[in-house]
Amino acid sequence: MFSHLDAQNRPAMVNVGAKPVTRRTAHAVARVTLPAELAALLRDGEIATKKGPIFQTAILAGVMGAKKTGELIPLCHPLALDDCQIEITPDPAGGEIAIHCRVETHARTGVEMEALTGATVAALTFYDMAKAVTHGIVIKDVRLLEKTGGKKDYRAS
Repeated sequence: MFSHLDAQNRPAMVNVGAKPVTRRTAHAVARVTLPAELAALLRDGEIATKKGPIFQTAILAGVMGAKKTGELIPLCHPLALDDCQIEITPDPAGGEIAIHCRVETHARTGVEMEALTGATVAALTFYDMAKAVTHGIVIKDVRLLEKTGGKKDYRAS
């Protein structure tokens, strides 16, 4: 049986009320292509455009997205985050950037969705701000790298 369906196969939020509050962490990444036109604008770890600093804006958007995950994903529990860190690492030679989102909370359920949402919203913001330079940007390989807490930990191989 799927956890988000009740006995009548209707959508239902999972009841986590009986679970203990524990420390939960998650780390997700989104990889985004960095076409040559954008790589040429990279200076001191940032891409500045007429819209403003792309990386800094994407970082703020990623944190905001992680905080609103419970409003965006149906049946996802709203969680108070203890910490949310977004890091954008450019690799101009490899033609991409990596957007890492690390999230932490003390709760009855995990923060994987918050980490994935944070990385994805940051990637979407990067695209939105950089599309004036090129539409050749590709958001790819959004995935969970690690989670701790709960029944079992996970680490991508």
